[in-house]
Amino acid sequence: MIPWLDASPEFPPAEHALRQSNGLLAAGGDLSVPRLLNAYRHGIFPWFNTGEPILWWSPDPRMVLVPAEFKPSRSLRKTLSRKTFEVRFDTAFEAVMRACAAPRDGQAGSWIHEDMIAAYCTLHELGYAHSVESWQDNRLVGGLYGIAIGRMFYGESMFSRVSDASKVALAHLAGQLERWQFELIDCQMNTPHLASLGAREIPRTRFLTRVWELVHCAPVTHWQFDPDLYA
Repeated sequence: MIPWLDASPEFPPAEHALRQSNGLLAAGGDLSVPRLLNAYRHGIFPWFNTGEPILWWSPDPRMVLVPAEFKPSRSLRKTLSRKTFEVRFDTAFEAVMRACAAPRDGQAGSWIHEDMIAAYCTLHELGYAHSVESWQDNRLVGGLYGIAIGRMFYGESMFSRVSDASKVALAHLAGQLERWQFELIDCQMNTPHLASLGAREIPRTRFLTRVWELVHCAPVTHWQFDPDLYA
């Protein structure tokens, strides 16, 4: 049995997550700002479908991307050098979330539903949640969003309407975070797509240790790309 959360924003230790469920830790609670921030600071994230109780997860191992280890393919390097996209921070956060929530091939629905969108838009207004957006002809064609606490970035979801649009957004994010001395991007689950870009698995114990160090670093308060990034 997994614990059912009450009104307190506290969680059981992440090490208590179920192995056979790939990291299911607890259920219930809410998506309030204090609970969400406390979850991320302890390596925990929400993931649940509409109509279900809120489910909280902390997988072991954990998929992460070290910004300095981002590995663009040859074709992606060409796309970056051609400046096919204009990449922006935080100009269309809700639009990025809704694009990530749109149905995809082979999927009946999305875990990014209205409650999640409302909660993360509040985190965005408070300066914790950020979007990275790829634009063409003033049209949003790809991007990603996630949470930043201290010098730790938690990637949540990405989308692409044009080839390489989300990869270019991730490339810009990784490059800028490296300059800001962020040491990890949390990717949550292992996928071949993320692995091809340089992400790798690490044990949860190591992940939690690094998270606890990084979330207590001074935060970045002005999210803007350096003008010479991928110049």
